[in-house]
Amino acid sequence: MSIEPQPSGWGGPSRRRVPRFPLQATLDVTVLRSGIPDTVPGRAVNVCERGIAAMLAEELLPGEAVAIDVQLSPVAAPLQTRAIVRYQDKLRSGLEFVGLSSDQRAAIRNWAKQEMPEIVATTEPVARPEPVANPGLIASTPATPGTREVSSGGVWRKPRRKPIGLGWIVLVILVLLGCAVFWWRWNRGWEELESGLKPPEKTLAERPQAQVAADVMEKLVVHRVQPAYPAEARKARLQGIIALDIVVGRDGSVVSMHALNGPDVLARAAMDAMRWWKFEPYRVNGEPAPVETTMAVEFKR
Repeated sequence: MSIEPQPSGWGGPSRRRVPRFPLQATLDVTVLRSGIPDTVPGRAVNVCERGIAAMLAEELLPGEAVAIDVQLSPVAAPLQTRAIVRYQDKLRSGLEFVGLSSDQRAAIRNWAKQEMPEIVATTEPVARPEPVANPGLIASTPATPGTREVSSGGVWRKPRRKPIGLGWIVLVILVLLGCAVFWWRWNRGWEELESGLKPPEKTLAERPQAQVAADVMEKLVVHRVQPAYPAEARKARLQGIIALDIVVGRDGSVVSMHALNGPDVLARAAMDAMRWWKFEPYRVNGEPAPVETTMAVEFKR
């Protein structure tokens, strides 16, 4: 593997502040549209500590806030974070990470060291000593910055500071208030999105109260996500229909599932898509109730 080349016509040094590493992995990008989370499947192209480039099944809009779920390594936990769409050209998108933790940055770096040690070795920064212009002046210059004004008697003294105008203080306060309001509204939107995605540990308490036929539940589907055809399955010419036994919660979301047939690679892809499906709540005695049903997902080459 190698780092992607610079665009044609560029003859100077790289303008990237951190190196990008090639990545071939499926990923899910969730975007909040009209109050409903919409998941777009895709495949990663490259990744770095600041963002990720991917080919997606749908076009996104620059500036949209999204959630990313990507598996860097089969043995490592998936990388789940937020991002902003910075670049869009047809189905190719450039996503900049937002709020990436130090542990997640370290996970990206460790994955790159294991997969591409020869590339990482060429991009590690080399520590260099800072040059000293005149070592003889070190003992005679003051340690505190801003004290290089000399009086007529040769005594060091601090320069006078100009007073800060009231207008600048008011401007800074207004900017800080604007940033605080924007940050509050942005986090509130994400809290509403995340509250709609029920954690797996909470879904264990919902036991199905009825077994519903597949054709009945098919009429209650309000949002469906088509599965991504895995590259390894396409290469092996695997196809067929995967039957999934699912439990739909009181709110119409898929709370649990397991595959009833088919190869593991197709079953995983089918479940990755099914977990984002949304149904109208099924009612028992007039009240929403969790139910069990069987749904089918087809893969054709």
